Amino acid sequence: MTKRLYYTDSYLREFSATVLHHLQIDKNPAVILDQTAFYPESGGQLCDTGFLCEAQILKVMENDAGDVLHVLEREIPVGQVIGRIDWDRRFDHMQQHTAQHILSQAFLAVAQAQTLSFHMGQESSTIDVDMAQPSATLIEEAQTCASSIVFENRPVHILTADRESLTSLGVRKESNREGEIRIVDVEGFDRSACGGTHVRSTGEIGLIFVTGFERYKGGTRVEFVGGGRALKALRKDHELLKRISRIYSAAPDNIPEIAEKTLQERMALAKENENLRDQLLDMEAEKLLGSSARNRYASTIRAIYTGRNLETLKVLARKLTARPGTLAILTLSDTCQIVVARSSDLPGNCNDAVKRAAAQLGGKGGGRPDLAQAGGFGTDSLDSWLQALESYFLAM
Repeated sequence: MTKRLYYTDSYLREFSATVLHHLQIDKNPAVILDQTAFYPESGGQLCDTGFLCEAQILKVMENDAGDVLHVLEREIPVGQVIGRIDWDRRFDHMQQHTAQHILSQAFLAVAQAQTLSFHMGQESSTIDVDMAQPSATLIEEAQTCASSIVFENRPVHILTADRESLTSLGVRKESNREGEIRIVDVEGFDRSACGGTHVRSTGEIGLIFVTGFERYKGGTRVEFVGGGRALKALRKDHELLKRISRIYSAAPDNIPEIAEKTLQERMALAKENENLRDQLLDMEAEKLLGSSARNRYASTIRAIYTGRNLETLKVLARKLTARPGTLAILTLSDTCQIVVARSSDLPGNCNDAVKRAAAQLGGKGGGRPDLAQAGGFGTDSLDSWLQALESYFLAM
């Protein structure tokens, strides 16, 4: 079993060890050392990276035997090696994991909501808490509680105990581990069984900031950032707010009111445009109906367009076929798409018509008996498609 140096010193950045075994993991070389300061991915925390001699570490994991597996970008020889931790990554993880302990206890304090799971991502982290009815007020109270612990710069201790002692020590959540159990103690606030890496004092986190929350599987998923991630997130949000302020030529405090007014105006304009488009389509439909050609099946309208969208053609087709005895075949020649529609009083099936044409000429199509669409064929097939559709209805 690999000796884990980070258990006693999370701040250890460089160490020496002996290579005990070589193996392959996903076609990459990997080694087991007699001791390591590299944290393997576990308990919701991401793994450390860095170097063993000059070989870059791609991933660190653990096996069932308690060994730590170091996956490398190239092989290293048996014998003594020097390991160097990617300190920026490690310290970030220490900040996030300690922030999680504090935030989890804060939710327990203000909402009696136990943390069910924790996941550390590359940009932010989440905890799932047993809170069926989240609210912005409860989230803010928990964040304020957690922040006060950070600002008080409380010491963070590492304790050890057996399972029988956990209850008397006031550990937040039971552990299923056997033997000696490692406990992270945020002085006077939280005690949790945990094998991860943590800061020495809460002030090193700097800030815990909740970036969002949502209902999730009957509970609440809370997204948060701590330390350097919190600074990065707040800096990004501040820059975005300044950009929006410049766009609106307004002070940040006035942005919500101005944005709401702009949205209402945009919705009103969109409604007005929709009404105007509908009126124009009514006029276009009347013009087309006035020039329709009558055959033994119906008054047939064939029109070819460019630069329009398929949905507009569908609306136009419905307006045309609202008049009894009308067949409409509308085409977008630039995209090779067709809309075919018939009045409800006419026989025939538009869906069947386009499927038969597709089987004969290529392309695809479908829809309802009174309106269907087709596409997926070349421009050289367009005339044949139009003839096939009209012939189908003439045979009714």
